[in-house]
Amino acid sequence: MTEGQTVTTEDTGDTEMGTWKRHILLLRVLSVLCGSFLLSSCGYSLAGRGAFLPEYIKIVGVPTFTNRTAIFNLETTLTQKVRAEFIGRGKYQILPQATGVDALLTGEVTNVSIVPASFAANQLASRYALTMTARIELRDMRENKVLWENPSVSFRQEYEATSGRNAVDAAAFFQQDTNALDRMASEFARTIVSAILEAF
Repeated sequence: MTEGQTVTTEDTGDTEMGTWKRHILLLRVLSVLCGSFLLSSCGYSLAGRGAFLPEYIKIVGVPTFTNRTAIFNLETTLTQKVRAEFIGRGKYQILPQATGVDALLTGEVTNVSIVPASFAANQLASRYALTMTARIELRDMRENKVLWENPSVSFRQEYEATSGRNAVDAAAFFQQDTNALDRMASEFARTIVSAILEAF
């Protein structure tokens, strides 16, 4: 290098440090923006951020859901999970009745089906796709109006088949794998409560 091309650390230290700091700041801003986009695009947000419900709503009634399927105790499991998810947000008092509340959440499970999602070489199902359909409504009891509703919310989850099992009856599936019902109910509750509180 020639004398004119020589660059010393002392001469450019402040400039290089300033550029480095600007790059770090830009990366942090982009990370925050990308993270926010990913959270909002998949239907989930940070707990406690939801400001969709009116301020005067403090008590939410969540009576036991109606079960139109043959799955034993499905309504009880789903209702308990939804109540627990609301309570976990720490903002509302949740009661199991329809009276004396500011808002009322009602649910009706209309269908649960299970179908093979993939097959092994022996033509037995290796994975099952479970789909649950429900009607959910949140009503403002003071104004007597619907705040949020979905007349046909659908929730789908896949499960690995256990050894030798090849059942497409949802009731029989849950009898053989009780943990599957609990996992499905937990995910369903998170999805519903997030949708209601963030109005996504």
